[in-house]
Amino acid sequence: MAEHVPAFRVPGTHVHVLASPDHFYQTMKARIKTARRRVVMASLYLGTGQLEQELVDCVEEALLRSHENGDAPDLKVSLLLDYTRGSRGQTNSRTMLLPLLRRFASQMRVSLYHTPDLRGLLRLLVPQRFNETIGVQHIKVYLFDDSVIISGANLSDSYFTNRQDRYVLLENCGEVADFFSDLVDAVGDVSLQLQPDDSVTMLDGMVHPYNGNRQAFSAAARKRIMEVVNTAHVRQQLLNRSRDSEDGEGGDTWVFPLVQMKPLGIQIDEQVTQRLLTNAGPDSCVFLTSGYFNLTRPYMRMVLGAGASYRILTASPEVNGFFGAKGLAGAIPAAYTLIARQFYGQVCRQGQQERVHLHEYRRSQWTFHAKGLWYYLQGKDRPCLTLIGSPNFGYRSVHRDLEAQIAIVTKNEKLQSQLREEQETLYQQSSEVSVATFERPDRHVKLWVKLVTPLIKNFF
Repeated sequence: MAEHVPAFRVPGTHVHVLASPDHFYQTMKARIKTARRRVVMASLYLGTGQLEQELVDCVEEALLRSHENGDAPDLKVSLLLDYTRGSRGQTNSRTMLLPLLRRFASQMRVSLYHTPDLRGLLRLLVPQRFNETIGVQHIKVYLFDDSVIISGANLSDSYFTNRQDRYVLLENCGEVADFFSDLVDAVGDVSLQLQPDDSVTMLDGMVHPYNGNRQAFSAAARKRIMEVVNTAHVRQQLLNRSRDSEDGEGGDTWVFPLVQMKPLGIQIDEQVTQRLLTNAGPDSCVFLTSGYFNLTRPYMRMVLGAGASYRILTASPEVNGFFGAKGLAGAIPAAYTLIARQFYGQVCRQGQQERVHLHEYRRSQWTFHAKGLWYYLQGKDRPCLTLIGSPNFGYRSVHRDLEAQIAIVTKNEKLQSQLREEQETLYQQSSEVSVATFERPDRHVKLWVKLVTPLIKNFF
């Protein structure tokens, strides 16, 4: 991986798996309050409830402290959200942040990424509730000075309470934090800038994402973002060569940032994930999870054709985030049931049931949003590698949205044990799928859903 992406060497003792939504939420609040130089947060959206307001209040408290006490006068706050999701409804992410933006204009930046694929007549015709299906800013990074949380969770109340995701804190990892701060800045530079009067503008000289030329926008955005990736890649190669002779605690864990932004011509994560799935050894084991199980055809071929054992964890219909939704969205869990049944049918037809196992997460009053994988080498009882971040391994993640995750490769046994505990805890809440699962009455998929799913599966 180090040949293709920046490679950051960190002490394994600085990497902490956060166990629950509340742990994630409380950690963010505490880190925001004590930040002295920077708070950088990238998410799909910021919710509008009481818990989200408390998070905003923490930012306000930090900014006030920087003014009044003078102990952090250089504190800067930057938020990157998706334009369509963050602008939905009269009360939205923008209205949550406007008071802060008006009060601390010199220290606050709010960037709203707008996909270049939602433009012209399509932008006028697609209803607000569905316009995010065209493509969104999906990166989830939460950064406080030199510490950073990489996750798949959004800044919304359910992700702080009863929506299961994954979260890893890299503590005092300045080089990694600098990379993700630069990455969020770069995406922010090609995004719409929220103004104190709730208008939006582009930075001078930047092509507009939906009024400007599509190819020109993508080229300019790709250039700006790849500057960050390539600069970090060269810098880390030089640094790592100079550190090659060093041993000890500092050299037991590597962090590789993987970026996927295919609308902008960037597909690093896809390439690395394909290599990982292809090269997984015949006696190794891959635990792969996705809250929305909808593997791309290449990924599916690799799983079905690989030598490694696979245990795939996805959401049961009841813990799917769309379960019980009104209108067409309410049929999405049934569509995922159909996709899972089709995949499991392929597993059975190819006689792969002993090698490829499908599990469903079930937990009363919870929903499931975890994604990523854990890789166990032959004969090892702890994983040496994990992928964690925003991608779901589906068509949207690969082709439509802006995504980022990290690969963590470690020899640190305590960190390996943390990762094993995380993986086992998630799978303990699951049951294995069999042919009988899809024959149950509650798994019946209506004919219209069967007909429509092939047409829309690339949009969710």
